Amino acid sequence: MCGITGILHHDKDRPIENEILKKMTDSIKHRGPDDEGYFINRNLGLGHRRLSIIDLNDGNQPMHAKESNLVIVYNGEIYNYIELREELKKLGYRFSTNSDTEVILKSYEEWGYDCQNKFNGMWAFAIWDKSKEELFLSRDRIGEKPLFYASDGNTFLFGSEIKCISSYGFKAEINEEMLEIYLTLSYVPAPNTFYKNIKKLPPGHFMVVKNGSVKIQQYWELPQINESKMLTDKEEIYENFEYLFKDSIRLRMRSDVQYGAFLSGGLDSSSIVAIMSEISSYPVNTYTIGYDDKAFDESDLAELVAKSFNTNHHLGFVKEEDFETYLEHISHHFDEPFGDSSAIPTNQVCNYASKDVKMVLTGDGGDELLSGYTGYQGEKFANHYKLLPTFLRNGLPNFIGQFSNYFSGKQRYKINRIQNVLEDSNKPFVERLHNKVSRVNPNDLEELLRSNNKNNIYPVREYLENFFKDCPYNDEFYKLMYFHLKISLPDDMLTKVDRMSMSNSIETRAPFLDYRLIEFMTKVDKKIKMQGYQRKSILKKTVAQKLPKKLLFAKKMGFGVPVREWFKNKKNVESLINNSTIGNYVNQNKLEKLIQKNMEGKIDYGIFIWSLSVFGAFINKHKY
Repeated sequence: MCGITGILHHDKDRPIENEILKKMTDSIKHRGPDDEGYFINRNLGLGHRRLSIIDLNDGNQPMHAKESNLVIVYNGEIYNYIELREELKKLGYRFSTNSDTEVILKSYEEWGYDCQNKFNGMWAFAIWDKSKEELFLSRDRIGEKPLFYASDGNTFLFGSEIKCISSYGFKAEINEEMLEIYLTLSYVPAPNTFYKNIKKLPPGHFMVVKNGSVKIQQYWELPQINESKMLTDKEEIYENFEYLFKDSIRLRMRSDVQYGAFLSGGLDSSSIVAIMSEISSYPVNTYTIGYDDKAFDESDLAELVAKSFNTNHHLGFVKEEDFETYLEHISHHFDEPFGDSSAIPTNQVCNYASKDVKMVLTGDGGDELLSGYTGYQGEKFANHYKLLPTFLRNGLPNFIGQFSNYFSGKQRYKINRIQNVLEDSNKPFVERLHNKVSRVNPNDLEELLRSNNKNNIYPVREYLENFFKDCPYNDEFYKLMYFHLKISLPDDMLTKVDRMSMSNSIETRAPFLDYRLIEFMTKVDKKIKMQGYQRKSILKKTVAQKLPKKLLFAKKMGFGVPVREWFKNKKNVESLINNSTIGNYVNQNKLEKLIQKNMEGKIDYGIFIWSLSVFGAFINKHKY
């Protein structure tokens, strides 16, 4: 696990400046504090920071294959590198290290671009092929590892983080088009960033830079499915799932350093700990984050799991008094606005675990793989709700909504959610999804941005409509799965985990994201994934049977933060209200009204206000 960066001048006679390459590489020192390395060949420069996990002595980078004129810088882990090395040995290749990095190089020698399809892992790498004078860059199928790039026409730049590119001296221009999308989703989806001239290479894609041109191609996609012939044999599905899941964990436990697991107290991470405990010859180190607000705290369930599997358990806390510290840390490490407040506990648990271990397994991807989000229940409910007579469907939301005026706080939040679910169940899928992902009422957001008087903002509804034009699925349950796997998983969940883990120099591995599991589960019928209204039915019928029964019936809590309560404290919103620069982007009066509604407990706008706070810190830092 590392950080990579590079420069390629299209003018072959223009040399690389050593100090600039070093500055770019030093900007991501946190991603790899163990070692640094550089390769310069005329107009090409590659930089690398290493976090040593496998082959501690001989895995340094950039790595050369002198006989084939290849050089690689690489961030990630190829979990099946042992099997691939044996396959390559039978083909006549010799190895001088035990690292997965050398396996990538030899795989490229043998299979060219097709080597990507041989890898089971997470990666972002760049291979300079001197004989072809081309730069080959690749990103893993699901998007666990990031890869940013930019070009000014004369020079191509890339890096694991945007700060690599800005450290070169590249002048990035803010991309106001993304403002509505960001304030709705709390992140900016690939290939875009919050800068006009810096892009993300999408997951499952590679790019070739040669003779001044940049070509991007897709090498992997979710499998095509026949929605009338999905997999329905329960016993066969359970058997295949359990085999693939256990094998995924086994592969991800390969390490030459001490490791552990994040344990939230939910089904996903608890199931991983259960299997790890079976495989490991010593107690697993587990790490949990708790809260004073019990509505967000799962630490009791995590402790129950820890005791059941005899782990070395550690508990840390997220505290409101550290609000400003959290905001500053997130603003620095994401390089662009990122409003998912669960980045706060993710950072804290990474920081806590990094004191003991260099690598952890996590439950990320479980909700996307197993239809675990409540939104899947919502899609199933919408299908049933539409069967009701029109007068009932239209009248129930208003009837329920009348009661909310008599309550405040948690009771009012619940009534508001019920009303929203009923209203959305009457709407077309994209409109329903828009409302579901919005952190604020879309009408309020439109009013908030209207004073901007700029016509260049990309409407989020238009973005979603365009995205689903390429969706191969018809059933709305599978469409939601498509959105999660293609957009919210890589650009929200995995972005959060990558930046926060790397900011603490710790590697995370996600067994649920083994591409074999994803390709298999994509083909499973929704009736098996969600039996009745039971989320994660397949996990509950298999591996989760090993867990304390209490977990099987526990309420889903997610990895949230009580930001709605934090923003009832006027001190935490003062910097946002007093930020004069933010008035260039939003209607300040409308903003204060939304903040006031949250403070009075009339509506939960906590995550939205956090997203605005992050945006405010961003524009202040960069003087936009």
